[in-house]
Amino acid sequence: MNYLSTREKDLRMSAAQAIVKGLAPDGGLLTPAVLPRLPASAMETMKDMSYQQRVVYMLNSFLDGFSSSELTAYASSAYGGQKFSHPDVAPVHKLDHGAYCLELWHGPTCAFKDMALQMLPHLLSASLNKCDEKKTACILVATSGDTGKAALEGFRDVDKTKILVFYPKDGVSDIQELQMVTQEGGNVGVCAVTGNFDDAQTGVKRIFSSQGMAVELEERGYFLSSANSINWGRVLPQIVYYASAYCDLLKKGEVDRGQEINICVPTGNFGNILAAYYAREMGVPIKKLICASNQNNVLTDFINTGIYDRNRTFYNTISPSMDILISSNLERMLFELSGRDDKLVRDYMAQLGEHGSYRVGTAIRSKLQQLFYAGCCDDRQTMETIAKMWKEQEYLIDPHTAVAFHVLEAYRADTGDETPAVVVSTASPFKFCSSVLTALGVREQRSGVDILEQLAEITGVPVPAPLARLKNRHRRFTQVVEKDDMASPVLDMLK
Repeated sequence: MNYLSTREKDLRMSAAQAIVKGLAPDGGLLTPAVLPRLPASAMETMKDMSYQQRVVYMLNSFLDGFSSSELTAYASSAYGGQKFSHPDVAPVHKLDHGAYCLELWHGPTCAFKDMALQMLPHLLSASLNKCDEKKTACILVATSGDTGKAALEGFRDVDKTKILVFYPKDGVSDIQELQMVTQEGGNVGVCAVTGNFDDAQTGVKRIFSSQGMAVELEERGYFLSSANSINWGRVLPQIVYYASAYCDLLKKGEVDRGQEINICVPTGNFGNILAAYYAREMGVPIKKLICASNQNNVLTDFINTGIYDRNRTFYNTISPSMDILISSNLERMLFELSGRDDKLVRDYMAQLGEHGSYRVGTAIRSKLQQLFYAGCCDDRQTMETIAKMWKEQEYLIDPHTAVAFHVLEAYRADTGDETPAVVVSTASPFKFCSSVLTALGVREQRSGVDILEQLAEITGVPVPAPLARLKNRHRRFTQVVEKDDMASPVLDMLK
């Protein structure tokens, strides 16, 4: 299968080239030339497979040039052994009132980003070889919290790669920051940016688009690549867990074959819910995609009005991984809903760059609203939802998952739709101990990593092993740069 740019669909790349490049030369996002359809029997076929086998089944159609034996080896390495604490890798937890929670935080960094970033390094390393690339990949990542640690862990000491992660200073949780700045590995770097996530993401994009930087790095034997969800190799593994969740419900008798489910996703950059859209288009029986935002509700407004406008107040919330006003992966969605009109997408992105906003036409808005429901909630409502889930169901959730549960409840109240719903749980509650404890009414809180044990003592829920190991870890990285000086640490790392 070939891949094309959302801004120039005559451009063609192989799967390996798309994964190596990460971003199209014109700044567009690389997207499959066609979306493969699953056979009618796919859910039954995958029902009794392991998660690793489901990965191979789903990815085969997208990755021409990769053999099934290669993909089997990658999936076994990414999701097998002791890397994930649950044997199902991405288990579905049954709750009351026809709701289920897809737990995506059983990996090595306790966040859903592990689901893709344990697989991407294998795909990238293989792609470098398939493209006969002699230079070393310099992977730049802007993170709003979880991507950074997951990327660092995934690419730690991977041959022919170096990775540098930028995160917003004071814009991630204490545990998220500690996970990143204590990262081990000889090829890794971490740097804080004065500003918010959008500043960090814009800075990374600026480096990617700099011809001078490209020439400088080539002279040093490097080229730029990305582990953010702009890279197709990040989005692709995420499609799998939506199909896997449906297979688990089918296997447990929670749904009948072909019965539709709703999916509710807390999202800021639109990558996670975009993967659910692709799963739906491939044939997974998904009825409605419910897009849940926090107080940075740019996506909610866009889906409800057809106007995307980032010219608004930026809020630092207790769900920081969603504190985003520029949702990069929305570009892929626009490409699909416009009938793959690359010129229209270019125009929208130019308007966003120049004016910070754009308005889609009636046809796109209508398609968008047929597919999606959008809602949002503030920090108070997020706290109330955490407390409610614990009190009523003894189920502990993090602030991002709480946003999704709140919006699901609003959707059901608005529409009366009681279709079985899967809520995507994107992080362990222990990554946000202070907010979770506050929601549970605990005002006196321990400092540092001791807060992990405090939450465990109060709830009886054990601390995830990867977070428990943070105690007494040495902080390796302390650099802070201004948002306009992000190229300097890149060049310093590659001396």
